[in-house]
Amino acid sequence: MGTFLDDLKTDVQQNCHISDARYAADYTICIYLMKMREFFRWENGLGYQDHLPKDEVGNWLRERESLWESVEANDFLPIKTRQQSFEPFDVDNINQGLNADGYIYGAGLGIGASPHFFLAEMEQRHQIGDTTILVAGRELARDLSSPPAMSQGKTIYIRRESLRRTMWERLENWNWNRPQNAMARALTHFDIEGDLEGALDHMTAVETDTVLHHEFGEVQAGEMLGEEWHDLLISLPRSRVEFMARAVRDLLADSLSTLPHLLEKQDEASLHLYIANLNGMRKELAPGLKQAYDHWIESGDLEQMERFAQMGRDHWLETAQRLVELHKQEGISGMKAMQQMLEQSAAH
Repeated sequence: MGTFLDDLKTDVQQNCHISDARYAADYTICIYLMKMREFFRWENGLGYQDHLPKDEVGNWLRERESLWESVEANDFLPIKTRQQSFEPFDVDNINQGLNADGYIYGAGLGIGASPHFFLAEMEQRHQIGDTTILVAGRELARDLSSPPAMSQGKTIYIRRESLRRTMWERLENWNWNRPQNAMARALTHFDIEGDLEGALDHMTAVETDTVLHHEFGEVQAGEMLGEEWHDLLISLPRSRVEFMARAVRDLLADSLSTLPHLLEKQDEASLHLYIANLNGMRKELAPGLKQAYDHWIESGDLEQMERFAQMGRDHWLETAQRLVELHKQEGISGMKAMQQMLEQSAAH
């Protein structure tokens, strides 16, 4: 099986290199360098407490960028299972062959319609109703983006290794100034100082549950919004409007599934981590959620968060539908109107 797996890893990683060659420049320089440092750490099997050799990282970075220059114009390679060869986005048929061998393959489109790919050892496979949940363990091939979770149709992918790395990055960012915020409250539930690796495992387990319920919400949101939403996202250039549109769908998914689950569970660590991870455009569009969280911290009363979740189901669905209608009427030329509408839809 060695030759088959080696060839598979090589082909998937080559597709990752091609995607990175085309889209890595979209990151800001700070995000790019952070992601490249962690990519070096992953590729060389280094732990989070291991020192990164500056000169070696610098040489690796130059070599990687040179590799990207050589493959940027290449076509994506087909993916070969034991049975046959498939185009690289035919994930259902590819996984039918690979899951039996204990592997998970993922491919999709991210921000700015950037392709991303991964190959990992399969840790778990669950069936809940008509939804398939694939939990990936050790990753064998990945790109720079490596999102920790995604849903496609009725299949949910959870990438534990990428999720654990995300937890480390959030912890490392918090450590710069150690603000007394939601992350600080969350960290009181984990033994960061005494057992970092164990604490990261614990945090990842807590977040896996939250991320899974977010993806359940994504499946529901996808059914509500239909193919017109997918067409909208694909047509949008990388822009403030695209980030806002993605945040609206995320907030809809959270209102449908994530928040009701967290509020029913009432696990403090999960709630603190959820708010700690509420950043970027989601935070901008949902200031009322942070206000409801602050009310809980001060009073111990979750009622405002419960009301926000209930309100969000209708509010974010209506916002998404209005965005689709604007897109149908005006196309890309209507981006100014789309942005204005989305900015006015912020939920206080």
